[in-house]
Amino acid sequence: MAQREYIATKTRSSRPGWSVSFKHPLITDARGEFGLKVRRGLNTRDDHQADRLVGQINDLLADQRWWTLDRKDEASKFFDEVAVSAFYLGVEPGKSSSQDLRDGIVPLPSTDEGYARVMLVGPTGAGKTTLLRQFIGSHPTRDRFPSTSTARTTTADIEIVLSDADYRAAVTFMSEHETRCNVDDCIEAACISAIRGSEDQDIALALLEHPEQRFRLSYPLGKWQVDEVKSEDEDQYEMDYGYDVEEEEDLGVDEVVADREVASNSEKLRDYLWRIKTLAKSVRDLTCAEQGYDFTDAKNAIQQQEWLESFVDQLYSSDAFGELSISIMDDIRRRFEQIEVGRFRYNARQEWPILWHFEDSRREQFLKQVRWFSSNHDKQFGRLLTPLVNGIRVRGPFAPRKPQLQDHDRRLVLLDGEGLGHSAKEATSISTKVTEKFQDTDMVLLVDNAQSPMQAAPLELLRAVGSSGHGHKLAVAFTHFDQVRGDNLRSFTQKRDHVRGSIINALASLRETVGAPVADILERRLLTHDFYLGALDRPSDNIPGRDIREMSELMTLMESSTVKPAIAEFGPMYKTARLEFGLRDATDGFKNPWKGRLGLSYDESVKKEHWARIKALSRRIANRWDNDEYVDLKPKSDLVREMQLTVSNWLDNPYGWTREPESDDKARAAINEIKQKVYQAIHGLAEDRLVVNQISDWRDAFAFRGTGSSFDRAAVMGQIYNEAAPSVSSRMDPHSQAFLGQVMTIVRDAVHEANGSLDES
Repeated sequence: MAQREYIATKTRSSRPGWSVSFKHPLITDARGEFGLKVRRGLNTRDDHQADRLVGQINDLLADQRWWTLDRKDEASKFFDEVAVSAFYLGVEPGKSSSQDLRDGIVPLPSTDEGYARVMLVGPTGAGKTTLLRQFIGSHPTRDRFPSTSTARTTTADIEIVLSDADYRAAVTFMSEHETRCNVDDCIEAACISAIRGSEDQDIALALLEHPEQRFRLSYPLGKWQVDEVKSEDEDQYEMDYGYDVEEEEDLGVDEVVADREVASNSEKLRDYLWRIKTLAKSVRDLTCAEQGYDFTDAKNAIQQQEWLESFVDQLYSSDAFGELSISIMDDIRRRFEQIEVGRFRYNARQEWPILWHFEDSRREQFLKQVRWFSSNHDKQFGRLLTPLVNGIRVRGPFAPRKPQLQDHDRRLVLLDGEGLGHSAKEATSISTKVTEKFQDTDMVLLVDNAQSPMQAAPLELLRAVGSSGHGHKLAVAFTHFDQVRGDNLRSFTQKRDHVRGSIINALASLRETVGAPVADILERRLLTHDFYLGALDRPSDNIPGRDIREMSELMTLMESSTVKPAIAEFGPMYKTARLEFGLRDATDGFKNPWKGRLGLSYDESVKKEHWARIKALSRRIANRWDNDEYVDLKPKSDLVREMQLTVSNWLDNPYGWTREPESDDKARAAINEIKQKVYQAIHGLAEDRLVVNQISDWRDAFAFRGTGSSFDRAAVMGQIYNEAAPSVSSRMDPHSQAFLGQVMTIVRDAVHEANGSLDES
């Protein structure tokens, strides 16, 4: 293959002065291939100075000896600092930890400081963020923080510290590279929509809403405007269902995007649409010439897939694609520039914000500014930065509005995050982004919908909490309790017993997988730490007294959750033989469903995943995104789940004790201490074996292009999973023995730290 030539050109952009554009030989695009088209500001309006800098960048591009980061200091001796910075920006290894950045502005107080950390977890739409609003006294229309919706709304970590200090916020953002990849995803989806002959409105929708539904360009760029005339039926529909027009009035004039700005955004979107349609047509013609047939003439699904993959390859190679992506990124940058209060912290060359922080003693003014990073109000579309945020931490004198719920000495850290999913029938394992927090959390509050309680996602959470030894931290709050109705459900007691029945049924279904000891702990917790809440979407003054009392009891329990079980001076005794057999089931339990998803084998309980979803997953891992999952495809979480279930069941059955426990509760506490240590370590083991040690293979898997690429990708991913979790048997090869040794080391260390013993004979 001929060596690609990299050439920089001087360009004008929305930034002051001249910029330079070039395909970077050291930065990968959304497909993981080197040559991402970038644009850098040159910090000059002078033509001759800009030409000189562009010439230097071309010298750097022409000589591969400069193409390593360790030559940056030497390059500074020969080239202007602006040229050197433009070339090496984005090449630096590593990245800032969003958690550490937030810690630097608003530290999370610990149990030692008298604070209890409560993590709210539940299915999407169950109402956990609505409940959180009640805890902090957030009015549903005046404050609108955090944002709520029946759809997936919370996609960033939200951390709220109840404190008597002034209000302070620390907001962190996804990286420029990850943002760019998401933008490229959206352009790709829009181009595919265009070649399918979709209407303009549908092409625009594909651009403005990422297929994963976590990244929405409509928030910063604005909505697609269509001429829409409401019928009388539609007006009556809104009246019948109680849509409140006064919600719009609660937004200040300076918070609503002005009509002139809306019109400007709309014009820009129409320009983007024209560029997308033009780009899609030109690339379609190239693909037809290369493949010898058009997309619509494909004879079968495989041929259609091969044509689409070729189309996407041609798309990313197009200069017009890169220019369009850069234009959208420039628009996004301008939205950051519209934030006039607070302070931003930027990456190395001040190109991309990584943190925004702000402090104010006035609640209304404080939330007004934070909403630009958290809101989902359609009157603010065109300025919102919500989809770019990966974490929001706020501190301040937050408290419930109802006097009966107020306690000015209350010390809580409330943690909210993305919902567990919609499906009532299926649930994948709980994301490691959730399970990694169990250890540092004092209470795991499952928030579930009383109308359809204990479906697949809550069950999976119970399995994860119980098997990891954190069952004693569990409580459950059932929302929408006012909507539980029926001829046989007249009283509070009848409704509560009806919902409690779902708990008992759920635990019965879990007993076989988590074991009787874990199921018993979960049952005891859930039937004594359960709360029933309704009307949470109302202002607190309109919530019935019974619900206020339930909420008061819940908040009291949250405060007291910092009490830790005493460390036992005795420990369980184990023999390792049975654990080896269990690990065989664990590795098979991880790999077999993935073989079905990848199409490497047939499993009637697992459907084969679409090739595009598998490709999207491989890209996230290959490019080391913070989010290494794609919707419900979570290989790392799956491996952690299967490993922990096996170890948990084994730990529940010691053959003896170093000293006889004083009670069953103390015996369970001793075993749970071991489970918690193992669970934390297994997260690291899964990360190393599945991702870190095999990153080159993930990149190879993602890099496949052309005919048969989806089959090749699936085969390599299958090999990755076999390497990560090799079969454990009586005839193990050295690789399997090494895996078993790692697991045994984790278990051995955890048992010994908990005053137990391990017989490995």
